[in-house]
Amino acid sequence: MTRLRRALLAAALLSFAAVPATAQDGASLTVVHAGWLLDRPGQDPRTEVSIVVRDGLVESVEDGFVNRPGAEVVDLRDRFVMPGFIDSHVHLSSELGPNGALNEVTLNSTDWVLDAARNARTTLMAGFTMVQDVGGGLDVMTALRDGIAEGDVVGPRLRVAGPGVTPTGGHGDSNGLALDVMDLLGNRFACNGPADCRRAVRELIRGGADVIKITATGGVLSNTAAGVGQQFFDDELESIVEAARMMGRKVTAHAHGTSGIDSFLEAGGASIEHGTYLEESSIRLFRETGAYLVPTVLAGVTVAEMAEGQDWMPAPIREKSLAVGPQMLDMVRRAHQGGVPIAFGTDSGVSAHGVNAREFELLVQAGLTPMEAIATATVNAADHVEMSDRIGTVEAGKFADIVASDRNPLEDISTLQQITFVMKGGVVYKR
Repeated sequence: MTRLRRALLAAALLSFAAVPATAQDGASLTVVHAGWLLDRPGQDPRTEVSIVVRDGLVESVEDGFVNRPGAEVVDLRDRFVMPGFIDSHVHLSSELGPNGALNEVTLNSTDWVLDAARNARTTLMAGFTMVQDVGGGLDVMTALRDGIAEGDVVGPRLRVAGPGVTPTGGHGDSNGLALDVMDLLGNRFACNGPADCRRAVRELIRGGADVIKITATGGVLSNTAAGVGQQFFDDELESIVEAARMMGRKVTAHAHGTSGIDSFLEAGGASIEHGTYLEESSIRLFRETGAYLVPTVLAGVTVAEMAEGQDWMPAPIREKSLAVGPQMLDMVRRAHQGGVPIAFGTDSGVSAHGVNAREFELLVQAGLTPMEAIATATVNAADHVEMSDRIGTVEAGKFADIVASDRNPLEDISTLQQITFVMKGGVVYKR
């Protein structure tokens, strides 16, 4: 048994100790009585509905409060019920703070996977039954993904990218340390030139990556005064997208600056993470290509708040946090008005794990209706993570991933920060 697997099993023991018995028993037949059900976000909610769940899947959705012989009945007749939420951009193995650089040299893979397992459980209890991790260690995150899938660890369904493909010295590489230290810690998936970038993509896929994430521009939290503009050459972007496509993977790009956003979309990229300085040219490309914007407004708000109130940030990070963070609400407003497809993502790990639902409020502040905001984290995000046939709505044949709140979020979106019921795959993890 590998050290990572032992760590996951230890995490599983800790996680299950705090989970209700129903989560371990997993009754094969359950009927959920829902007072209100938003089964297909974008359409009006239904009232007084029963969800019949058999062996982890939705068998049927029926009007009225029905029963089945031998079924466990879950009474949510006073709750507002929805599909489980999807966060398209998380970092489960870490959380932003003053020890970030120190952790890189003091923690081993076992430490990272234990932290990731704890954060995965926290995320599930917040109502997020599916997440996409874009940036954690490849061995750590594939072990966690597989441990969750096998039932060893409590957490959301998980797709992983592993470390981002980055140019040498770019946002996804080591920065701000002594040169010999950076040589030791550098990202093995950093690349230079089209051929080398194809190599990086292929190595990630060989290691088990479900999706390829790249850093098309500079970033806020890299300790280097290299700005947030484009950092890959156009031919490198094209080679990355082509290599991934040939092996059945899509590519998503961390991108802030306009040129990086536009060049990546022109190269055939599937989605943009952040998108802070998108312009009309970017909006046109989003509409033409159908690419998704994953805005991560919560990350922008978080780093701006930290830069104002904490003194541990190095000067380059503080300056970029104060410049970039406040731009993101207006960016989402312009993108939404321009008809850009939006998928929910928080960059949790920059913000604290478990507060993912604050993003809903920020999206509404940016001009989305509560229904549109919920759709970004259900039907839109399910399409974005290539799982629309299994998640995103509550309907027959899909996973029974169901959450509930005490109040109607279409009237008060903040209620989604207090999810009171979580079911994933027919198993109740939170009542």
